[in-house]
Amino acid sequence: MKKHITLVVLFLLAQISLSSQEMTLTKLGDIFESASDSIVSQKPQWRFMIKEIPFIAIADSTHNRMRIISPIAPSEKLTEELKTASLMANFHTALDVKYAISDDVLWSVFIHPLKELSEEQVYDAISQVFYAHANFGSTFSSTSLVFPGSKRPKEKPKKQPKKLIDKI
Repeated sequence: MKKHITLVVLFLLAQISLSSQEMTLTKLGDIFESASDSIVSQKPQWRFMIKEIPFIAIADSTHNRMRIISPIAPSEKLTEELKTASLMANFHTALDVKYAISDDVLWSVFIHPLKELSEEQVYDAISQVFYAHANFGSTFSSTSLVFPGSKRPKEKPKKQPKKLIDKI
């Protein structure tokens, strides 16, 4: 019985250590390279393209932060209706990403602690930043999941391209 308990404890400890692998700048760069059509890397910053949509990723291992962003439009070109729709989307349809304005640009933004990210979460973040950018002005959605609100989207989300899904 004691042997059985020891084996179970060892198994659980092995599982914990495997699942708690820290995301590093090198791993992050490898993921961006595998997901992108083209990339320029200057660790800890990466600029890459996926299906003609530009991305910038910035990481800070000292402060355990990272962000993946995609510029959508100059903020001065946004109507009040689009700004309001973006804020509503932040609550209902842009799940782990948000629409934000900085430096007079509207961005699709994913921000997260760096070390705690899994490889799967990074791929999901890239996908959500991509779809929030691509669906801006229509459904404003980053995934097919939508939390209900008082106003429904007028269009269904754009079908996710097969190639991007295969890649990510």
